[in-house]
Amino acid sequence: MHRLRIIALLSASVAVSSSPAFADGLFSGNWYVTLGGAGISAPTFEGSKNRKLFFQPIISVGRGGAPRFSSRNDNPSFAIYNTDVLRAGVVGKFVPSRDAGTDDALRGLSEVKWGGELGGFADVYVTDWMRGRAEVRQGIRAHDGLVADIAVDAFTDIAPDLRVSAGPRMTFATSGYTNAYYGVDAAESAASGLSQYNPDGGVTSYGAGGAITWNATDKITMSAFTEYKRLAGPAADSSLVQERGTKNQLMFGVSASYKFGVSFN
Repeated sequence: MHRLRIIALLSASVAVSSSPAFADGLFSGNWYVTLGGAGISAPTFEGSKNRKLFFQPIISVGRGGAPRFSSRNDNPSFAIYNTDVLRAGVVGKFVPSRDAGTDDALRGLSEVKWGGELGGFADVYVTDWMRGRAEVRQGIRAHDGLVADIAVDAFTDIAPDLRVSAGPRMTFATSGYTNAYYGVDAAESAASGLSQYNPDGGVTSYGAGGAITWNATDKITMSAFTEYKRLAGPAADSSLVQERGTKNQLMFGVSASYKFGVSFN
């Protein structure tokens, strides 16, 4: 029986500026807190042909007005530079552990420890209806590779409180990441029965995602989302994926959240 993993998403999107509110102190001015959760159906691990249902808490903290557009794919970030066209700053991600208890297909492979990724991000609002986002993160503890995510989303309001968004995604990773998640060394090959595999870095996946978001009230938001990802390069060529998994990865789910303001004036 697979273990149920509960992953907390803490997303801090804070703009640092020279405004009077910031000059009075980092915690001055108006802040917002969003609490909620998402029910998601997804592969048990990236590359798996098995699926699981899990709950993902949503805990989001921000200062001032929220960005014009944000995606559930955005990792926790702190904006140091913020204009109408460009937002940039630091970003982080929690990485859960992975072992044979996650999926029987991982039997015989070494555990990937829990850890994190830390780096930088940039949001570019190309037009009033399109945003591009890039994140580059260095692995900590779970792996020692570099991971880059690139996404472009077009968004439009089809009704005053109803937004539709969609766009392409792509992920690149160095060998420090691909070895941790897709490599099979000699000892693991003997223990698992998988063919030995030593991957290089490269583009590990590409695909597209979309969402429908409904602002039920000024405080309550509901969303339905889906994302298709096809593994590529060093991930797709892994014996783990070729012999026990699949290149095609589909995720979908629904979420609901409640937003309220906090003032430190």
